[in-house]
Amino acid sequence: MRSILGMLAALCSAAALAQPNFDAVQIKTTKVAEGVYMLEGEGGNIGVSAGEDGIVLIDDQYAPLTPKILAALKAISNENLGKGGVVIVAHDNVYQKLSKDQFVRLLNNRTFPALGKEGLPIITFNDTVTFHLNGDEITVHHIPPAHTDGDSFVRFRKANVLHTGDVFAAYRYPFIDVETGGSVPGVISAIDALLPTLDDQTRVIPGHGALSGKKDVAAYRQMIATVSSRVAAQVKAGKSLEDVIASKPTREFDDVWGKFRKGDQFTEIVYYGYAPRRK
Repeated sequence: MRSILGMLAALCSAAALAQPNFDAVQIKTTKVAEGVYMLEGEGGNIGVSAGEDGIVLIDDQYAPLTPKILAALKAISNENLGKGGVVIVAHDNVYQKLSKDQFVRLLNNRTFPALGKEGLPIITFNDTVTFHLNGDEITVHHIPPAHTDGDSFVRFRKANVLHTGDVFAAYRYPFIDVETGGSVPGVISAIDALLPTLDDQTRVIPGHGALSGKKDVAAYRQMIATVSSRVAAQVKAGKSLEDVIASKPTREFDDVWGKFRKGDQFTEIVYYGYAPRRK
């Protein structure tokens, strides 16, 4: 085992408004394909490539869960990973975001402090980077602003697996950081570009939610495009946030998609995607 290579596919804002009880969190490991795994815990799903060249991590979770994540990785690799040899790779914009304090009004007015040197990427890229590791080609492709302005898709070419980061969330309303670079139309555009590259056998690791496939991504696209078009039309007509929320633009989706983030919360996110808050 030569190294652990941590690839941050997107800027990961906190996944919950309240601090979870980390002692109670269990890390669930799912084998996605030969040498490719998904780790679920609290926060974003982690994609893992494990093989003779080392371990590649895609995305991350809360820092207090590091020992549990390492334990899950040891079970996959059956080797002592240690703490050395970690290389963090991310898009240029992710470095800029992580190196400064970030205030996010739409996440309950929370401030996320800048990371120290040890938590920042030491390699950044502008458009695309490919890693030839563990018998596969792992390509990280930056996309235009969507969930944030630092989003990337990560594709395992041979394994036919794709990690979307938080651009796609499986059957839960997503958070779109519209106040600091994210874009609601950008999410739709990203999914529109993604869908033709998937086939019925492609396994999709979402930023949040269960392991998915093409039909799940298509359902997500239908939901977000429908809600977006309803909200955008009302913003264009001069409706207030309160009026838009009262119209229930998420009404037929709430039972399936509203179990984590409620429809009214998602409506507010989409509203400010089309009616930017004045500074």
